[in-house]
This record gives sequence, structure tokens and C-alpha cells, in this order.
Amino acid sequence: MNWNMAAEEKFKLLINKMPIFLRATASAQVSKKAQSLAAADNRSEITEKDMVDAFFAETPFGFQGLMKNDLVNVGIDYTKYGHAK
Repeated sequence: MNWNMAAEEKFKLLINKMPIFLRATASAQVSKKAQSLAAADNRSEITEKDMVDAFFAETPFGFQGLMKNDLVNVGIDYTKYGHAK
């Protein structure tokens, strides 16, 4: 499955903001979830929305505040995808 180029760039930026020991696991889990979300909609491209929804689904609630800050810092308004501030 292919990534939208802009979404993939932001995905990489977000993964690189994580502690190094979490990056590989987080990258695999979020990527897998984003792929499943796109596939569920019968699409062959992962969009920014898929990526954002995957981060919210795979990030434990206690760490979502930090994740939200990181999303904003890379230029993503996650609220437009239905996630609360």
C-alpha cells in the first residue's frame, strides 16, 4: 500500500520525535493500523487522516497529550479529523 507523499513525510517527522527505543515499534504499529484503515475504505493510498486516526488508535491515552503537541508541531490540525483538543 502506498502513502500519500505529504502524509508519509509527516509520519516520519512524528516517529523521529519519539524516544529512539520506541520508534521501531511505534512505526510498525501505526503504519499497520493506517494501512488497515485505508484498506477498510477500499483505498490503496494512506492519507493524513488515516495516519492521524492510527496514531490516536495506537497511542495509549496517557501519552496522547504529547502526541497532540507533536501533531500540531508538524502542521497537522487533528481536530479536523474528529479528534478533540
